[in-house]
Amino acid sequence: MEKSLQRRNLALLMLQGREKVMGNFRRIVSHHGLTEQQWRVLREIGNAGQPMEQSQLCETCQILSPSLAGVLARMEEMGLVERTRVDTDQRRMLVALTARSRALIESIAPLVEQQYAYLEEAVGSATVTELYRALDAFLAQPAKVRLVELPDVPRPAVRVRKSA
Repeated sequence: MEKSLQRRNLALLMLQGREKVMGNFRRIVSHHGLTEQQWRVLREIGNAGQPMEQSQLCETCQILSPSLAGVLARMEEMGLVERTRVDTDQRRMLVALTARSRALIESIAPLVEQQYAYLEEAVGSATVTELYRALDAFLAQPAKVRLVELPDVPRPAVRVRKSA
């Protein structure tokens, strides 16, 4: 069979790279009773240094809005975040850290930093620095990539199920 795709699967490589990196940190996060998504939320709000809107969290944490709603509801039940409506627009919701989540971040941070040091030791700090540089450059590109025009494809007929 002739190879019809000439380029490597960039999206799959990025997923494999993410898994290779995240595999080093997942056990730290789960040891502290958090999911990866919960940790991303805590870390992003902590990095921002102030409450964030749910829409901002969706974007920065790469969590779809319906999923984030569930994640935040569980985090609120756990006492990790507080949600308040924006005074000027009741549709918007701000998410803030609690004292409990700040303490949790403080206990997790040294372990995460040590794990990053071990990662750099294993693959080389130059490799990690180059990954950061390449990803920063890729993500900073302002131009949208032009999308290919899709051909018309006949769609299969929709089957109507008859009720018994």
